[in-house]
Amino acid sequence: MDTKNESFIDRLGQRRSLARWRRAARLADQMRLGLLRTVREDAVQLRRELDRVLHVADQRLTLPLIGSDAIRRPLGTDWAWRPELWRGPVVPVGHAAVANRAMLGGEATVFHDCEVSELTARQLRNRHETDLAPFGLRLDVFRFDGTFLSVVLDLPLEAVQGLRLNHMIRLNCKVEMEKPIEIFARLNVRHGPNTEQLVRELPLSQEDTWVEFDLAYSKINEKRVERAWVDLIFEGPEMNQIVIRDLTLSRHPRAEL
Repeated sequence: MDTKNESFIDRLGQRRSLARWRRAARLADQMRLGLLRTVREDAVQLRRELDRVLHVADQRLTLPLIGSDAIRRPLGTDWAWRPELWRGPVVPVGHAAVANRAMLGGEATVFHDCEVSELTARQLRNRHETDLAPFGLRLDVFRFDGTFLSVVLDLPLEAVQGLRLNHMIRLNCKVEMEKPIEIFARLNVRHGPNTEQLVRELPLSQEDTWVEFDLAYSKINEKRVERAWVDLIFEGPEMNQIVIRDLTLSRHPRAEL
């Protein structure tokens, strides 16, 4: 049997199956209970398989595609990276009443000092036409009795390989909030027994924003750099919903004067 005939038979079978379930839905309130129970069991099994197909199809067909590595790169960029939280599905996908040091995937950790956590953190699927990242991070903060809230991102080893004092590290992000708050980005670079810290406030007058860390103003020992991480620090987050639609980091040499 050729493919054309198989396709025709498949479509014919699908139409008959659809007609059967339409008839079952129309007659459900008149069926004998024994027959209705059998029809319901069949419907539950069918729905389970349909839900699996829809779940996979939605994940694969929704733009931007999972694993997308479309990143805005400054001229001369020698390293660029989107953390897994914004690149692909993570486990666990979220937390309610988030505990201190709770992790989302293997690279992002939530820190706070609340006695009673009224904070939720969850990865969400981006669906906006303007989104470059497949996923985003949503923080819902209700009553907040702590003094700090931050999300820490561990940078891969590639970020510090060949790191020099003439490098600029750029953080791009897309942020949405219910009400304005201050958000700070802190770059931490460990070199030997010391850790250098550079802090920048994100200019949040628009959703797409960026800051740069100029390592020329640091005291990093280039020969002893071991690792790096970034803290996103949220000031006064109480009664707010914060959505970080995208976050990327890149590295490029600063222009010589």
